[in-house]
Amino acid sequence: MRMKIGVAFVAFFVFLAAPDVQAAPVRIALDTPPNSDRSGPYVWAASFAETLKSSGFEVREYPRGTLGGESERLGQTRQGLLEINMAAVRSAGSIDKLVFGLYLPYLFEDDDHQYRAIAQGGLKRKINVRLRKAGIRILAFTRAGGPAGIFNTKRPIRSVADMAGLRLRALDASQIALFKAWGASGTIVSWAEVPHALQTGIADGYLNPSIAPLIFGHTGFIRHFTDAGAIIGGRLALVSLDWYRDLSARQRDIVDQAVDRATAANRAWLQHAGPRMRPVKSP
Repeated sequence: MRMKIGVAFVAFFVFLAAPDVQAAPVRIALDTPPNSDRSGPYVWAASFAETLKSSGFEVREYPRGTLGGESERLGQTRQGLLEINMAAVRSAGSIDKLVFGLYLPYLFEDDDHQYRAIAQGGLKRKINVRLRKAGIRILAFTRAGGPAGIFNTKRPIRSVADMAGLRLRALDASQIALFKAWGASGTIVSWAEVPHALQTGIADGYLNPSIAPLIFGHTGFIRHFTDAGAIIGGRLALVSLDWYRDLSARQRDIVDQAVDRATAANRAWLQHAGPRMRPVKSP
């Protein structure tokens, strides 16, 4: 009898000491191919997942497109059906326009300037207050590469005059306005349709970090790159507020630590990868 009681006490204390982790897996929807050399957002997601796993969480990564497009994944995140969503800036921007402040052309001098505005200037905190009612929160703004430059299939761009007659794939109306200011035109095309648009002439190019054609396999049709330094661009790591709020205090601490480590890993990747992010050059 004493032995049974002793075993019960041991089992009870083991239970108290057991890691406080999620029973259900944490699902992460990826937005780029899982390549740690070329994809900064994936570096963030992989580091975040590794920290959670080391603390006892079960994590499942879902390749780009398997859980739907941007709008579908955003809806799943808002409803608590998807815990972590690696998303385009426009996903959160569809809920609150202030998010597009992260993406304004020539607003930030460099990566450090933008990072200070987000992390120390209170920009992320202010945006998250406005996103709260939509059931999401921005965990991090993940860098995808260097400042955005101009890719095109037609000709070298050495001055604004060379932009005349080009039609560039636009992310949204604000990019169309930017292209018009440069003397070009724009057409909104989903990222999944970009290869078709480039090959058929629907679009002559796009504005993106210099590593984008390498990540997504566009080097077969892109011919020219101009380092315009227009936008300090990137992606968002969004979290479902329903999921985050249901975590215990210890679990939230683990998630917050994972965010900090993942953000540091993303910035370290950018410093290492930045100097070699010149996949194509204009002659």
